[in-house]
Amino acid sequence: MTSLVNDGPVALIGAGAVGLSLASALARTGRPVTICGGRDRVDRIAITEDGATQAWPVTQVGEAAKIAGHTSAIVAVKAHHTPAVAHWLRALARPEAVVLVAQNGVEHHERVQPHTGPARIIPGIVYLNAERTEPGHAILRRVGAVDIALPDDGQAAALAAELDAGGVRTSTEADLKTVAWAKLLTNITANPLTALTGRRAEVMRDPEIERVARLLMAEAVAVGRAEGAALTDAHIDRAMHWLRGVPAGATTSMHEDRIAGRKLEYDALNGAVVRIAERHGLDASANRFVLALLTAIEGGTAA
Repeated sequence: MTSLVNDGPVALIGAGAVGLSLASALARTGRPVTICGGRDRVDRIAITEDGATQAWPVTQVGEAAKIAGHTSAIVAVKAHHTPAVAHWLRALARPEAVVLVAQNGVEHHERVQPHTGPARIIPGIVYLNAERTEPGHAILRRVGAVDIALPDDGQAAALAAELDAGGVRTSTEADLKTVAWAKLLTNITANPLTALTGRRAEVMRDPEIERVARLLMAEAVAVGRAEGAALTDAHIDRAMHWLRGVPAGATTSMHEDRIAGRKLEYDALNGAVVRIAERHGLDASANRFVLALLTAIEGGTAA
């Protein structure tokens, strides 16, 4: 069975903060890293944590054919950028390829598998708080005890062991669906609320913002249950506790994207809650309202 462990170079599709953090762990174990595309030339990746910086050389390629021999990859582009990297994903469409999908949301397979075909997809639920400061460099902040959760099976366990060896704290979960929906509770709140207020993650400690966050989460809990996730109201309390405990100065990807004028990743977050709620005939009016605000920033139309 193919695994990511000691299996040649790993292709990094999406050299943002999360992608750099995960790829650096594999580089730390000795794995060569190939960066796929990008506007800026990168010949090394660097991670700063607690004021200390480590760096590793990488190879950067501009054509998807150059990763045709790779049997492992990390997909860490924002969910809404997945179609833009379809040509890289198609280069991995082989049964022996293993693809770690480190994206937000609960629709990892649905987004990526149409492009990767028979490749094995490993969904990753990411908890890292990382911020890219320049091409190839990111600041990494740890939140909680786990950096990424993976499914509890052989290939994912092998990947988890390798990431652990490289300094990324992993967990393997028998019920990854519930884990993914529980993580979505933080994504549908911290991301849009920081982007809409223009404040970093400390805004989640504001009592009025917390009330809004709990309303968004309550809708998602109902929708997640309808999807088969074993969510309870206790997940809301745990999510808020986690958000209140993020390190000082921590940011969110949507906050940074709004500041930079980039497209916002709302469809995979609040959009997914609205879309799946409609399928089950459930109310998601608070998420729909936030989705409308986010969509209006870009001049689009909410679902």
